[in-house]
Amino acid sequence: MAEKQKSSSKFLTQAADPSESKNLDESYVKTQKFQSKEAKKEDEELHVSKINKPVKYKEDGNFFQRLLYRVGKDDASGLAAQLAYYFLLALFPLLIFLLTLLPLFNLKPETITNIIASNAPGDTADTINTIVSDVMANSSGGLLSFGLIAALWSASNGMTALMNAFNVSYEVEDARNPIVAKLLSVLFTIIMILVVAITLALPVFGEQIGNLLFGKIGLGEQFVWIFNIVKVILPLLLTFIVFTTLYAIAPNIKLAWKSVLPGALFATVAWLGASYLFGLYVNNFANYSKTYGSIGGVIVLMTWLYLTGFIIIVGSQINALLHQKKTGQLPTKR
Repeated sequence: MAEKQKSSSKFLTQAADPSESKNLDESYVKTQKFQSKEAKKEDEELHVSKINKPVKYKEDGNFFQRLLYRVGKDDASGLAAQLAYYFLLALFPLLIFLLTLLPLFNLKPETITNIIASNAPGDTADTINTIVSDVMANSSGGLLSFGLIAALWSASNGMTALMNAFNVSYEVEDARNPIVAKLLSVLFTIIMILVVAITLALPVFGEQIGNLLFGKIGLGEQFVWIFNIVKVILPLLLTFIVFTTLYAIAPNIKLAWKSVLPGALFATVAWLGASYLFGLYVNNFANYSKTYGSIGGVIVLMTWLYLTGFIIIVGSQINALLHQKKTGQLPTKR
């Protein structure tokens, strides 16, 4: 591990050149050796995990072995459970604020609810859409109203939890002032909302802009053909953009945007695949209503949010592993 240094990370000035990351002044958390047990093999070592349990480390292990080591050491399962809780608290305020912004992009609330219906498993979509509809029907609708500002503040709790989880993945200390950290989480939440809103606006304005630009050079028909394909893969594109933005701006470390693409690609494919398979399981095999009664939909939602959190953390671990390998921050045997 590199020697501990002071942290002077600046979030919104991400390094364009990945080589600059070698000169960063980040403070890394050192790995501790587990004292109560010894590894059974000479080429292995036991390190202390975040919940003070032993986790097996192999210095010459392959990428998958190193990833499993990091997932166990950082207690990704426990972090995912925390994220599921904060996601649940932040989900509805986030949707409410996003729905308020949609008219600015000439979009209808059904755009969001349709995406939820196509991705959320089982009765989760109905639960989310019903709650959002009830809240929106009783809201004042003012963009700068106190209620919506409070909703944005509450929605930032999910981003705060993500920032903490990503710092754990990159093993960097977070000594920021709590007020500054909270304001940053609000800022990042706004950025994420704008990214989602702009991406959702692509089907509305994209074709008009494309025809205006490409029609002048005689490529209008070709653009329409390409744009029709883009609209089909838009959910995949939207998810990838959101994950890329999250991985690039949330950790307390300077990162090149291209350095987070592997984790974003994994998270996109894994999340869409897991949501589809979990939906099949809930709809065809599981019956949460018999076990949990009227709150079965909430249990399904929490389980889905847990899977989402776990996949996001694994994606950040992939990016952190590649980053630390490139910068020479990988742990060594002690």
